Amino acid sequence: MTASPALLLSLYCIAIALFSFLGGLLADRVRMTHTRTQVIMSFVSGLMLGVAFYHLVPHSMALRGGENAADFTVWWVIIGLISMLLLLRTFHFHQHDFSHEEHEHHHHETPSVHSLSWVGIALGLAVHTLIDGVALGAVLQGEVAGHGLAGLLGMGVFLAILLHKPLDAMSIITVMEAGGWSRSARRVANVVFALMCPLGALLFYFGVDLLGDARHYGVAVALAFSAGAFICIALSDLLPEVHFHSHDRGKLTLAFLAGIALAYSIGSLEPASAHLAAG
Repeated sequence: MTASPALLLSLYCIAIALFSFLGGLLADRVRMTHTRTQVIMSFVSGLMLGVAFYHLVPHSMALRGGENAADFTVWWVIIGLISMLLLLRTFHFHQHDFSHEEHEHHHHETPSVHSLSWVGIALGLAVHTLIDGVALGAVLQGEVAGHGLAGLLGMGVFLAILLHKPLDAMSIITVMEAGGWSRSARRVANVVFALMCPLGALLFYFGVDLLGDARHYGVAVALAFSAGAFICIALSDLLPEVHFHSHDRGKLTLAFLAGIALAYSIGSLEPASAHLAAG
């Protein structure tokens, strides 16, 4: 017995919103240790890469179908990667070290971290998290399009987003706190950010039907674009932050490989026909 894609999407959205909100709350109450943050980032990097290559890319090709499926998917992966890279470069929105030392160091070095410094971070993360939502909506729409994957594709994307959102929420709240914003203002920003990914997922899931006969094409594009975005986040944002540090290399490498292994293991549970033919 399997839950319907619409029900799964609703449950995923609720969980992601709650995890994101809790991440923002933790920024007010708990200082993540440097090593713990690095281990989580390594694991999420591996998970995002695994989800992109084992789930999003093959499913996009399957939905597209035909001789040009691979070329089509690769083009949209590259477009997604470049788009996310430009987004990262424009807004510099990932600030993933929450230790006291790092925070104080940046605060002294950049006195301009004041009331509006968080706006660029929040704007960049809002667009980024909407893209995450589209990825989640797209994999579940892919099931509706005829593959019947019992929610397992959605599970891989869901986990990658779920484990990443608290770090993003902590980034926004930490910078707002450094800028002197009140607790109530930070709480409002946290709630709004927590709802962005579910908004992207629901808008895509229910809005793609407006494409009519082109719905399969739209879902295939969204999956490949999201794969490119995931690859970019893992390779150009998360991993360089981790590998900038020479300590704990073994622990961080194991966490990275564990993320890839989890993504693969979820894929191995899918029906054998999952990626073989378009629906």
